[in-house]
Amino acid sequence: MIGLTTYLEQTTQGVWDVRAAFLPQQYFDGVTSSGGIAVLLPPQPDVQAAAEAVLDGLDGLVLTGGLDVEPALYGAVRHPLTDPARPDRDAWELALFRGAERRRMPVLAICRGLQLVNVGRGGTLHQHLPDVLGTERYQLGGGVFAVNEVLVDEHSRLADLIGAGALDVHSYHHQGIDRLGEGLIASARTDDGLVQAFESDGEGYVVGVQWHPEENPEDRRLFEGLVAEASTFALSSALQP
Repeated sequence: MIGLTTYLEQTTQGVWDVRAAFLPQQYFDGVTSSGGIAVLLPPQPDVQAAAEAVLDGLDGLVLTGGLDVEPALYGAVRHPLTDPARPDRDAWELALFRGAERRRMPVLAICRGLQLVNVGRGGTLHQHLPDVLGTERYQLGGGVFAVNEVLVDEHSRLADLIGAGALDVHSYHHQGIDRLGEGLIASARTDDGLVQAFESDGEGYVVGVQWHPEENPEDRRLFEGLVAEASTFALSSALQP
């Protein structure tokens, strides 16, 4: 049972124009095609109680992409191009992540999810990469994913999942990691030095990627890795008295 965090946005369908929870199908296709059962997790009002109750029924967690993390959470002043604050989603996903960590439940963090985990571990973000790197290579706009080459560290859990060395990935982000959070190790970078993936340095399974693996249906290895870890987690939980 794999939980996936969802958006909560104004959505139009037919004659209806309402706020709704939704998630692009590619995310849960990644889970179900890898042998998992996808459970969608929209933001909840009582985040702590809801997160604990939800996590009791899950074996793994995917923190998905979306709008920017609130800069105040990492002590920064809002950049003019940072997305409007979404405190409902920030609070909900931080509660889920921290609860999953306490349980040593496996976590896969994608794009915004990677940034949220980094902030949750005390790290910081670059709010607008063109200001820092002088390029818009990571976000072309118009819903078009950029393709960038990342270099995966051969001595990483990530390399065990997808192989070491160069890999072309789908990018759509204008923010990125500045200072890594506590207990996180960079496992992939681009040629400009930007961290493109990290993993936990302890026994828990936390893998974060700045790119969008769900956009590559021919490569489900990150989802397969999460589902495999979730199966082990489920078995160990069943054996506990």
